[in-house]
Amino acid sequence: MTTPSDAGAMGTLGIIAGAGALPALLARAWEGEGGRVFIVALEGIADDSIAPFPHSRHPIGKFGASVAALKAAGCVAVTMAGKVKRPDWGALIPDLKGAALMPRLVAAATRGDDAILRTLIDAFESEGLPVRAPETILKGLAAPDGDLAQRRATPADERDIARAIAVLRALSPLDVGQGCVVAEGVVLAVEAAQGTDQMLADLAALPAHLKGTAGARKGVLVKMAKAGQERRVDLPAVGVATVERAAAAGLAGIAVEAGGALIIDRLAAIARADALGLFLKGVRAH
Repeated sequence: MTTPSDAGAMGTLGIIAGAGALPALLARAWEGEGGRVFIVALEGIADDSIAPFPHSRHPIGKFGASVAALKAAGCVAVTMAGKVKRPDWGALIPDLKGAALMPRLVAAATRGDDAILRTLIDAFESEGLPVRAPETILKGLAAPDGDLAQRRATPADERDIARAIAVLRALSPLDVGQGCVVAEGVVLAVEAAQGTDQMLADLAALPAHLKGTAGARKGVLVKMAKAGQERRVDLPAVGVATVERAAAAGLAGIAVEAGGALIIDRLAAIARADALGLFLKGVRAH
């Protein structure tokens, strides 16, 4: 069961919200245990699921305004949750604090997404707002080890999982991505800047002999954290939509790093995997 941690004792939690269900799930659980939340919704990115909660919307680049809103709401810590694509740095219109931060972010961008996130964490913590990982707030968010859905991975699936893990380990020092798809030993896709959703969508366009069908699924999606990754933000995540996209791509199932990846709305994701005939499991990847 998913339960929040020490909500009442912590005070007001600030949530920097990108796209997807996770920001609202964190807020709902935290408030349900008697805590308070305030959400800084990234303008044009965060969806309407955050609407019932106290919030304000700020464009990326308005770092000073975001910090001021969090402090005015009495936040004593923040968490970052939801999907955020790398912005067009030249198109941003920062405020004063954002402008001061921008050169560090642009320099970090040349080293990869993890460097960007570390820079953001440092910036928030220098403002007296410690950053917490979502899975320390919402217990049960991190993937457990072992099978979760009714379908089980076959020996061939397990070989594909091992192959995908090996690929991600090899790419990990380059900060390339967190996902890989392998079918019958063939690497079909590696997540890069396009993200998992687009990677799975692209698989639908592959020749029929490379991918499975609903009646004869083959191939696996593996998601795992990069070695040395800053684990307070941007852990790999899957959810109901990931399961549906994996099914549409003809895959047999999904394996995620136990303790190093998040399963958003786990019970719903498992139910969807069962309905679509996919396996879903946590694996030890490091």
